[in-house]
Amino acid sequence: MSMTTLNSLEILAVFFLITLTFHANSQQINTYEKNILLQLKEFWSHPPSLNQWSASKSSDHCSWPEITCNQNIVTGITLFSKNVIGKIPPFVCDLKNLTVLDFSNNSIIGSFPTGLYNCSNLQYLDLSNNYFVGILPTDIDKLSNLNFLSVLGNNFTGDIPAAVGRLSELVTLSLSGNLFNGSFPPEIGNLSNLESLEFSYVRKFPPWTLPSNLFTKLTKLRNLFMTESHLIGEIPDSIGNLAALEVLDFSANKLSGKIPDSLFLLKNLTSVFLYANKLSGSIPRSIKALNMEVLDLSANNLTGTIPDDIGKLTKLSGLSLFINKLSGYSEVWLYLTTTLLVKFHNHLGIALVWKCSLFQLPDRISSNLSLLEIDNNDFSGEIPVGISSWKNLKEFVASNNLFNGSIPEELTSLPLLETLKLDRNLFTGALPKSISWTYLTILNLSRNHISGPIPAQLGSLPKLADLDLSENEFSGPIPSEINRLRLPSLNLSSNLLTGRIPGEYDNPAFGTSFLNNTDLCSNDPTLGLKSCNSRPQTRESNGTSQKFKTSIIFVSVILFILAILFSVYVVFLYRKRKQGLDSRWKLTSFQKLNFTESTILSSLTEENVIGSGGSGKVYRVPVNRSGEYVAVKKIGNNKKLDKRLENEFNSEVKVLSTIRHVNIVKLLCCFSSENSKLIVYQYMENGSLDEWLHGSKRAANQPNAMPRLILDWPNRMQIAVGAARGLCYLHHETFPPIIHRDVKSTNVLLDSKFNAKIADFGLAKILEKDGGFNSVSVVAGSFGYLAPEYAHSARVNEKIDVYSFGVILLELVTGREANEGDEDMTLVDWAWNHINRGKPMINALAADIKEPSYLNEMISVFKLGIICTGTLPSTRPTMKEVLRILIQTCYSNGNGERNNVTEVDSSPLLKNS
Repeated sequence: MSMTTLNSLEILAVFFLITLTFHANSQQINTYEKNILLQLKEFWSHPPSLNQWSASKSSDHCSWPEITCNQNIVTGITLFSKNVIGKIPPFVCDLKNLTVLDFSNNSIIGSFPTGLYNCSNLQYLDLSNNYFVGILPTDIDKLSNLNFLSVLGNNFTGDIPAAVGRLSELVTLSLSGNLFNGSFPPEIGNLSNLESLEFSYVRKFPPWTLPSNLFTKLTKLRNLFMTESHLIGEIPDSIGNLAALEVLDFSANKLSGKIPDSLFLLKNLTSVFLYANKLSGSIPRSIKALNMEVLDLSANNLTGTIPDDIGKLTKLSGLSLFINKLSGYSEVWLYLTTTLLVKFHNHLGIALVWKCSLFQLPDRISSNLSLLEIDNNDFSGEIPVGISSWKNLKEFVASNNLFNGSIPEELTSLPLLETLKLDRNLFTGALPKSISWTYLTILNLSRNHISGPIPAQLGSLPKLADLDLSENEFSGPIPSEINRLRLPSLNLSSNLLTGRIPGEYDNPAFGTSFLNNTDLCSNDPTLGLKSCNSRPQTRESNGTSQKFKTSIIFVSVILFILAILFSVYVVFLYRKRKQGLDSRWKLTSFQKLNFTESTILSSLTEENVIGSGGSGKVYRVPVNRSGEYVAVKKIGNNKKLDKRLENEFNSEVKVLSTIRHVNIVKLLCCFSSENSKLIVYQYMENGSLDEWLHGSKRAANQPNAMPRLILDWPNRMQIAVGAARGLCYLHHETFPPIIHRDVKSTNVLLDSKFNAKIADFGLAKILEKDGGFNSVSVVAGSFGYLAPEYAHSARVNEKIDVYSFGVILLELVTGREANEGDEDMTLVDWAWNHINRGKPMINALAADIKEPSYLNEMISVFKLGIICTGTLPSTRPTMKEVLRILIQTCYSNGNGERNNVTEVDSSPLLKNS
């Protein structure tokens, strides 16, 4: 054997020994790290959330949901919301390669865990929302590699140590929601890599001023939150050094002095919150932050005029200036003519809610204006005749101001006006006789000094549903033309009206509509007015009266006989009729209707069916030739209704007839017969959210499938906010609260502009006791949306709707259905498994809407969906908190203009997913 061969064999042997040694060492390291993790589990008394941490040889610790490994070496532990109780033991750093530790949202106690100093590679440390006490250590900079540090929501006290300013790699620093009561170090201004700084809700902190050199080096800072942090003094002009700043929140402090001019020169600003301070002086004139979306300067002492540059902020979606001392005339209206202030409604709108001193309306304003809300101000003077040029105005709300003079005829000719509220002003004179409000539905002129007759032309307004002329000086008779309106809401009380009440309204349903009109009379004694027939009877008339009574008796007998014959005839016809839809319907109206009973009944045909469910079919019914539709839900199938369907009908009508909200579907009327019920709603052009999210998947196997519309993220966000507003109204603005009990994507309907409305209140329950649980006899709802406590115990409160809404949020952001495929797996299970396994949240997002500019929003909504679907009701937020977070997410992460929908071919998207 040659020397070369021997050398090769030796080399192979050495290589083999090295491999065996490496493998043995690797196995040894794996066993060592696994034992540390099991020791950690034992230290915390084996929390149920860590049941997968098993000593079994077949259990690979790198596959445990909470553990992240790189080449079989542990690099991260994520224990978000794992119900961990106790302290953090120092031996966790025996895992030498740790870079990520997330202990957030648990019940961890004790002081700051300085034992973590031994984790020499640690880059990410999240201790938020626990029960830590004591001070932050003065040598915290020993964690020198940290780029993320959050101690938010604990009980830390004392100073913020200067050592924090020596953590030079920090990108995110969150200190909010603690009990700090010392000082804030200017050394934090040295963190040149910092992008997010949070120091809010530190209510024990003593008053402090912003160090002038704090903002000198923070050129990468994008988010600065110091809400309710006891700031005093002035905002330093050095804030202009924050070249990357996007969101600034100094609200609810006691800052004084001027707003520095340098602030609005920051070109990347999108949101500024300075409300509830003591800022004075004028608003900076020059504004370079053209991407500004939200500007809230309310509740300060600002003076002067509104700068013209605000008119350049074409992306502005929220502007609040109320409770200041702003003045001026032309500049204000100049910028309002070009600025989009109410972007969510997709039309130009103005909402002025600051107190203006003797402010007047201009003659000329943008012809695109469709919404003008200036109620509860000090506007004065007359309404200008130039208002006739506001051709696109739909809503004019100017209640509780100081307007005077007469109401001009030019106002009564606005072609698109739907709502006019001028109550609680100083208007005088008579109303114009010529009125041509084709679309007006609400007219409120109450509590003025308007005199003269009520114009007969009011009776010709085709859509009027709410008329309030109370507490004025109207005189003369109520015009008989008012009979045509059949108003659901009418108030003519406290005027000088005379004569008879029109027959349509002379009944107990309008018992409070005519009070305090001393010369009005009624034939109904329940209205509390004098009788129209009360006059003294003379002797001469007694004989005539007796003859009249005799004639009445004779006619009554004849009519009685005819009635009997007619009844026999009706019964005969009824028996001969084929069994079908009952023709004897009782109509109950809740709105002004532009259709008749026959219009609805004749259109309940198969070609008009647009949906069906457990209670019956839904029809799209045309009501006029101009293309208007209503939606009609038919409950029952021509047989006697069972008790469940009867209860659902009664519940829906009871709830929807008493509430009105822009994000609740509008109930128009209902029909009842012995065998069937019909509920008539406003028609929602874009159907249900379920159809938009999942319709493409269900149609994927259909041949020759047409390209479908994909709901983009901005529209999804708009829908989430709208649906949240509707549920928030039910839970927090109705008394007692209303629980929907069947919140799901099929019950979120969308109008032509993708505004969301909550529908289907057949299972709704009005809470009997506020705040606690109520019980129901039967659990009802849809699989995938049912909160666990409701499914198991039939106990309900607002939190079951929050859970269901959380599922909708997960649908919006992932594109998946609530029921992922079998009876044991739901979308909630899938999402929580995704989190618990430590998978990147970005991987959970729907591929067809995953745009880089919206990733922050999408991840925030995914997190919110997770929180809303927590197992314990107490851990879920209220709908008010959910709505606040969604709006905050829009404001904080908005990225410019938002399109509606994009037409794409659904087929490849389905294949890719």
